[in-house]
Amino acid sequence: METINEIKRDILSSLLSQGKRADGRGMFDYRQIAVHSAPLQNAEGSALATIGKTQVMAGIKFDVAAPFPDRPTEGVLSTSADLLPLASHLFETGPPGDDSIELARVVDRGIRSANVVDLNSFFIEDEKVLALYLDIYVLDHDGNLIDASTLAAMAALLSARMPKIEEGKIVRGEFTGKLPVKDKVVSCTFGKLGSRLFLDPSLDEEKGMDCRLTLSTTDSHLCAGQKGGWGAISERDLMEMVDISLQKGKELRRLL
Repeated sequence: METINEIKRDILSSLLSQGKRADGRGMFDYRQIAVHSAPLQNAEGSALATIGKTQVMAGIKFDVAAPFPDRPTEGVLSTSADLLPLASHLFETGPPGDDSIELARVVDRGIRSANVVDLNSFFIEDEKVLALYLDIYVLDHDGNLIDASTLAAMAALLSARMPKIEEGKIVRGEFTGKLPVKDKVVSCTFGKLGSRLFLDPSLDEEKGMDCRLTLSTTDSHLCAGQKGGWGAISERDLMEMVDISLQKGKELRRLL
């Protein structure tokens, strides 16, 4: 596998040095993107997002839970990610690994940092709050899972319905309206090899690049970031990626 990755790295380096990518895209172009809201009937909210051949499903369920001791009036937001073996030969069955934990945390950080959901509005009564469980399922993996997962998660939140609460319990199948969403968060993930930057790395590009950087934005500001890999990113590179993320974020939000 290491030999194959070295070959992919050499091919990627050669293409990037000519200002090219294997699929003909520009350095800062996304593959084709589609977002489908509410494909699941039994979830409180759901969405399917595709970027190229990468497909991610997100689903939302509500339950009643005990609040955290240091936040007694604040609801719970819990994000998980499942890398299904059917999505890629790289994934295996078993407990969550580092990749799935990182994916869930990066998506969660963008949503939480932007205060997309007012968790204080989830208070029911003493020792009881609403818990929002956001579950991410990777169906097909062809690179850039983070951006696809963020799109699916955000679209699922926008489609979510607030459950009816009576006597401290959820009345299943009954709703009081849409989940109030304060903002729309999207993420832009960049790859870097040598001095070359590129947006929306495919799976082959991920295997050959030095590092990646994900930047989450709202329509007005940068709200979160996450770096992966061993390569370095200069201040100049970072500022360029911030500018591109803010611009591309506008295009991504129009899909939601």
